[in-house]
Amino acid sequence: MFRSKRSALVRRLWRSRLNPDTEDGDGSGRSCDTDCNEVCEEACAPERESDCRTVTCCGLKEREPRATASPETPQHELKCATYSLLKRLKEKSLDTLLEAVESRGGAPSDCVLLSRTEVRFGDQVATPQLLLCRLYRWADLQQPTELKPLCVCKSFGARDSSVLCCNPYHCSRLCGPGEGAVDLGSGNDLSDSTLSYTEAEATNFLNCSPGSEASMSPEMPQRNHWCNVAYWEHRARVGRLYTVYEQSISIFYDLPHGNGFCLGQLNLDSRSETVCRTRKKIGYGILLSKEADGVWAYNRSEHPIFVNSPTLDIPNCRTLIVRKVLPGYSIKVFDYEKSCLLQHGADLDCADGPFDPNSVRISFAKGWGPFYSRQFITSCPCWLEILLSNHR
Repeated sequence: MFRSKRSALVRRLWRSRLNPDTEDGDGSGRSCDTDCNEVCEEACAPERESDCRTVTCCGLKEREPRATASPETPQHELKCATYSLLKRLKEKSLDTLLEAVESRGGAPSDCVLLSRTEVRFGDQVATPQLLLCRLYRWADLQQPTELKPLCVCKSFGARDSSVLCCNPYHCSRLCGPGEGAVDLGSGNDLSDSTLSYTEAEATNFLNCSPGSEASMSPEMPQRNHWCNVAYWEHRARVGRLYTVYEQSISIFYDLPHGNGFCLGQLNLDSRSETVCRTRKKIGYGILLSKEADGVWAYNRSEHPIFVNSPTLDIPNCRTLIVRKVLPGYSIKVFDYEKSCLLQHGADLDCADGPFDPNSVRISFAKGWGPFYSRQFITSCPCWLEILLSNHR
């Protein structure tokens, strides 16, 4: 029987969901338990002689096996709802969505626009964006307010509220209480760094793509750099400072069609085995963006990143605060308003070298701090130093 290309695309998209009907659980050849064990091994293996009890599995509450529907929602109802939604898309949008899903966000993709309508399956109601994000990225996602649009999305901050981009790789999940980030300094879940990212905040910035109205405003001359990025391996800086002029920058080891700061191209005469292993875990790396309220980091790799900055620290706390950020999550690594209010002291017991109140430190795959064998970030194999300028 002859079948159209549209039908083939819809079938491929359904099979690409997180939990197809296979023994592997997510269609990638690895079960959720495998993913959790690998992340836990990275978080705790080097610290077995220390106290790693403050790090929960994957930085979240105990994960249940991946599923795209609750027990109350039969698979056939979810399938009908998904097919109904996908059939509303044009063939070009189906191609775009499939490319984004199969590359896991590695390939640049256009927006997938749909009107703001509700999708019903069983007793549940969801927006198209929420349903597609559940299908392909986060099965436990509950509310659209848990999502933050990425600045690479052309519809980011669009004034037309009747249309929404549903590309699941054009958004990230917000670090919030008990999910996405863990406070490794005190052992408590992150509860104050990120609230829901509202559309009003996005509209204030309009669009952070190069050449946008915001980047051409009188307050932000086009060629003013807003940060420099230094890449370190343990105590040695590798390569030159990377100066960032555009409103966002991708920092990666290996990214298909990547454009930005490629760490994989930085050569060094000799590297330890630990550094070589960690470099390969950087993968798609992070997306760093300067937005209206501060600087955001989106973890697009398959391993956690660990972040420390003055505005993430607890006021008047003398303990180093390091945030663990899971893959697919975003965190505001530097808050402009908080930075203006902070009184930075120079007597931090945990300071490792000169203290810069306008810098952010990000380590790939390996954490540091009081509950790690690595007390200082200079003990981490691969890490970044983001040096923010005063051009805001």
